[in-house]
Amino acid sequence: MKPDPTHTMTPSERRAAGSLALIFGFRMAGLFMILPVFALYAEHLEQVTPAMVGLAIGIYGLTQALLQIPFGMISDRVGRKPVIFAGLLLFALGSVVAALAETVYGVIAGRALQGSGAIAGALMATLADLTRDEQRTKAMAFMGISIGASFALAMVLGPLLNTWVGVPGIFWFTALLALAGVVVLFTLVPTPSRTSVHRDTEPVWGQFGSVLRDGQLLRLDFGIFSLHLMLTAIFVVLPVALRDLAGLPVAQHGYLYLAVLTLSVALMLPLIIVAEKKGLMKPIFIGAVALIGVAELVLWQWHGTLLAIGLALLIFFTAFNVLEASLPSLISRKVRPDSKGTAMGVYSSSQFLGAFVGGAAGGWLHGHYGIDGVFVAGAALAGIWLVVALGMQPPRKLRNVLLHVGALEPDQAHLLAGRLSQVAGVTEAVVVREEEVAYLKVDSTCFDEAALEQFSPVKA
Repeated sequence: MKPDPTHTMTPSERRAAGSLALIFGFRMAGLFMILPVFALYAEHLEQVTPAMVGLAIGIYGLTQALLQIPFGMISDRVGRKPVIFAGLLLFALGSVVAALAETVYGVIAGRALQGSGAIAGALMATLADLTRDEQRTKAMAFMGISIGASFALAMVLGPLLNTWVGVPGIFWFTALLALAGVVVLFTLVPTPSRTSVHRDTEPVWGQFGSVLRDGQLLRLDFGIFSLHLMLTAIFVVLPVALRDLAGLPVAQHGYLYLAVLTLSVALMLPLIIVAEKKGLMKPIFIGAVALIGVAELVLWQWHGTLLAIGLALLIFFTAFNVLEASLPSLISRKVRPDSKGTAMGVYSSSQFLGAFVGGAAGGWLHGHYGIDGVFVAGAALAGIWLVVALGMQPPRKLRNVLLHVGALEPDQAHLLAGRLSQVAGVTEAVVVREEEVAYLKVDSTCFDEAALEQFSPVKA
């Protein structure tokens, strides 16, 4: 029996997914590489204060949060590649400004420019243009892997590059990564034959109201906001604690992060598998939030001991990885099937806004209350998140399915949505006439996928 071609990615789809993930990875690595080293470098900048250090670390999140949704929507009108190209140039320009800066304000300006190259939405939209609906989940997984890999690589490379070329050298290297992204964009990324809005990956203006009124989605948005706030705040002070209190030479910081991140991934995978297979997503999610708080408390009490810091980071990143993997899945399960792109846009903006607040608040707390203040505040925020997460509804094992339905009249679309809702396992069905697509949310345990064939326009 020949394999079903709809179940495998074509060479063109693999090329699109791989090349776009590479661009995404270049950009994220560039943003993260200074995270483990900037607090130490900033001591030598003019006009520096702890608050300015935190602002320099987190400011990219503000411009990213403000611009990523508009950039994605602009790409619907002017094309994907021009927007991605402009974003990469902005990112490269910001890197150069930061590399040449002699004051902390110059670095802040450069980091803000880096974040203004907010191309995440445009990259996702391009991927949707270049992949079939049946393969989009696999293609998006490439993006997820690139984000995780770029973060881990950045945490290890940052301290090593700092030893060889210093933080200005890291910014120059980041600019080269952006230019390498431009080369990949125009040599490896296929040009979409048609640009269209995909509601499973892109925001729609008319849906923001309903998404922002959904209490369950807001709990998850608060979660990703808090998670990245705490992550960024920790790195405002952690490099200083490792060097000055725990006595670890700066050149060896990367080895600590490498060991911690490798072990945390090994510990995270079984937890995610158990959560999915045993239907224990909520208790494991709640447990991970609690562990974040435990890690913050350990850092508060014993941030002068290398072993304690290593243990705290292992706890933190194990829980971080569980939550980072779970939150997008929970968003997808809870949102209306035709509003996933809008919900993910709000979610991503919340994530970047959390990074901004984490940097700014972490720097302010460090200046007023010392290292202790940053970790105590992180533990308090984890406690608030725990209370918020306890009200989360246990997620059902649902997934999204797209079905091409062809051209329909308004009354036909309404009737079809009703008929699709009667198919076994379909919990929700929305037909969008303009896109000639039905967005379905289905229960995988009882979904009759074969029954959808009767609704194909070819069969009609």
